[in-house]
Amino acid sequence: MFRNGLQFWHIIIIVVLVVLLFGANRLPGLAKSVGQSMKIFRDEVKDLREPDGDKKPTSDRPTDEPTEGGTPPKV
Repeated sequence: MFRNGLQFWHIIIIVVLVVLLFGANRLPGLAKSVGQSMKIFRDEVKDLREPDGDKKPTSDRPTDEPTEGGTPPKV
């Protein structure tokens, strides 16, 4: 089935062992924590790949408001 010799029944045995080791009621919490860890890891890797100069400045103000030193809008 798979190139590296891993077959379907190997997957079944791994799943059964995981259920026996962790218990069925602890698996949802385990899956949630693994998902959160993967999200944090992806965000950190993404931050490492972006150069510091390419990051856009974040601001709480909308872009249509004038900035300091700018001309006021016409009324």
